[in-house]
Amino acid sequence: MTTNASSPAVPMLDLKRQYATIREEVRAAIDQVCESQALVLGEEVASLEREICSALGATATVGCSSGTDALWLALAGIGVKANDSFLTTPFTFFASASSITRCGARPYFADIDPATFNLSAQAVEKAIERQRPAQLKGVMPVHLYGQCVDMDALGKVATAHKLDIVEDAAQAFGATWNGRHAGALGRSAAFSFYPTKNLSAFGDAGAATTTDAEVGEHMRRLRNHGSARRYYHEEIGWNARMDGIQGAVLRIKLRRIGEWNARRRQIATQYDALLAKSGLCAARGASVTVDATHPVALPATLPQAEHIFHQYVIRVHRRDELREFLAARKIGSEIYYPVPLHLQECFAYLGYKAGDFPEAERACREVLALPIFPELTGEEQQRVVEAIAEFYSK
Repeated sequence: MTTNASSPAVPMLDLKRQYATIREEVRAAIDQVCESQALVLGEEVASLEREICSALGATATVGCSSGTDALWLALAGIGVKANDSFLTTPFTFFASASSITRCGARPYFADIDPATFNLSAQAVEKAIERQRPAQLKGVMPVHLYGQCVDMDALGKVATAHKLDIVEDAAQAFGATWNGRHAGALGRSAAFSFYPTKNLSAFGDAGAATTTDAEVGEHMRRLRNHGSARRYYHEEIGWNARMDGIQGAVLRIKLRRIGEWNARRRQIATQYDALLAKSGLCAARGASVTVDATHPVALPATLPQAEHIFHQYVIRVHRRDELREFLAARKIGSEIYYPVPLHLQECFAYLGYKAGDFPEAERACREVLALPIFPELTGEEQQRVVEAIAEFYSK
């Protein structure tokens, strides 16, 4: 197969293909919400919350307006407040840390495991031992790209230091650790249903989950201006309510998420095979380094984890040049993430500097996400890998 600029585009994500498979159900569900005029919260959102609890094994689910609001609810719901501190990874989306500051707390960071890109429990332990942050309340693992953090190791650290665990599961709906679902592995958790997520809304939406009934009630109040009863406010909350239409759409997609996640795993397996056959890399998890001789490395998938491959991310040599090469051939790719949080300008006040978290910084220079969505074809995958092989053959 020839890979050139005249070949059909391979998009990073194509939601139109998914919509084509559920169009009539979605339109009927939206029409039902419009007829009911239950446009904010309502029975569709309440039903979604019950169904998510059932799917994940959570005690309570609180549908909300975005994944960012879900993170805030998950933190504020367990009582994170001004002058507390919370530890997380610097290799993640901005909201993981900004939600901590939104509570008035101070974010602290620990480095990642270079094999998985996830927060390292050993690094968390070292960060606490080196200088335990003032009023350290807990730790936020981010189940990056759809693979759970090593919750056995992190749980031991959290228990030893009496820390709460709040999961950032924004990219991990359906992922499991030792058979238990992300979203029910800590005291609370947050999901994003942004359109690019594996379980996606028709706009912005999110959900906070918890294994603590009291926390669930607290999050429910915070979502609605701190009010459990209309016009009576026990505390200052926020308007973070989910729209009824988003609840209806998400209920339809929730019924298919297992099938779609299974397809993502099949695509990842096929990518692994194609990349190995091309001679570009060793087996998954065999290496964390890339160079001119071995330009691609596949991150490890831990045996306790069921990875749902929200993103298919690899390490690559000469990453930015490769991305330009792919773009010229109309092949989508993305960088998650180009700048670690401890080097973001807005977090300069925390006092971190380049070199403080070398593995996170190296990942920011080397990671590249390839196209992945359930409707991606085998021919499209082959085009992607052939283009990568062509680039490194020059």
